[in-house]
Amino acid sequence: MTTAPPQPHDASAPPSAAARRDHDDSPEATALFERLVALDDGPERDAARDELVALWLPMAHRIAGRFRDRGEAMEDLRQVAALGLIKAVDRFDPARGAFESYAVPTITGEVKRHFRDRMWALRVPRRVQELRNRVRVARRDLLERPGTKEPTPAELAAHTGLTEEEVAAGLEALESFSTLSLDAELATGDDGYSLGDTLGESDSSFDVVVDREAAKNELRRLPERERAILYMRFFEDMTQSGIADRLGISQMHVSRLITRSCAQVRDEALGQFSRSRSAS
Repeated sequence: MTTAPPQPHDASAPPSAAARRDHDDSPEATALFERLVALDDGPERDAARDELVALWLPMAHRIAGRFRDRGEAMEDLRQVAALGLIKAVDRFDPARGAFESYAVPTITGEVKRHFRDRMWALRVPRRVQELRNRVRVARRDLLERPGTKEPTPAELAAHTGLTEEEVAAGLEALESFSTLSLDAELATGDDGYSLGDTLGESDSSFDVVVDREAAKNELRRLPERERAILYMRFFEDMTQSGIADRLGISQMHVSRLITRSCAQVRDEALGQFSRSRSAS
């Protein structure tokens, strides 16, 4: 019995489907998914799951590659895409069709969520993020045309169907991935100052004003002697014994009058605060 000699390989012939895509929805992958669904939790199921993830990992890396040059390291994007692949493997039902049809949008969505939720230096509303993406894509499309200058907001609005106000919000959000340090210098030379120097700060005097106004009415209701004692103690910084000598009463009596008067004023001020909150 003779055998036919091997045919020479034709380098110009198109590669087979298996050679082109070793991660394709092959019978091996289908069998693995069916086995995965049938297995209970345990080492055997984990091994089948790991095998499927390894089989489809090149596809996840290719999807991650679509998002390169957007401010995130490629290795981090691949890890996010791999996480999306694991979720797709865990949730896929072989009875509902090909895995690739389910996995591609799942992985892509995971990468997009990463950009939406983790890449912004400041929390930006989702609507503004969507405007940013539409403006960014429109700007890129318009700049690809030969001889095109930087598009104006009106041109971007016409290209996207957005209003100029929405385009302005999207353009502003283009820079929202990064923030400027409060220590960054805003001027050069000896008189340089930082961004932090331009920011206001809380003035403790405001609290004093609020407290003073809250206590003013009740202080006026106190007897003249109690008002005088509080004035001497807290404005003239006199000691209790000095106040007692001036008024001809005991130091203990001065201490009781101060305690009682302060409690009365404090209770009234807190009561006004509680009533104002209830009314609002």
